[in-house]
Amino acid sequence: MSGVGTQKVFEDDRVIVWHLDLEPGQHGEQHTHTLDYVVRVISESTLEVLEPTHELLYDVQLEAGPAVSFQLDGDQIISDRPGYPAVPVTHSAQNGGSETFREVLIEFKN
Repeated sequence: MSGVGTQKVFEDDRVIVWHLDLEPGQHGEQHTHTLDYVVRVISESTLEVLEPTHELLYDVQLEAGPAVSFQLDGDQIISDRPGYPAVPVTHSAQNGGSETFREVLIEFKN
């Protein structure tokens, strides 16, 4: 199982900071979230969120802009933004858009 981003760029006793970059059509590694986190999309695109079985859960257009907070709730991840569907803690994503997708993800250690 890989990390929650494509590159870990910082870690201390409070946070882990990741970059996630996916080119059009690129499929990210399956991973499991174990910490609450916040995401800031830098370069928007459409992401296809996939279950561990690689079955498509949904497409979501992620726009650049304000940060979005996510909290673990059992085996699901819940967003603070209305309209975002719950996601299994173990999943992968594929860039279904025509532009490179980029985000910064910050995990909060307990």
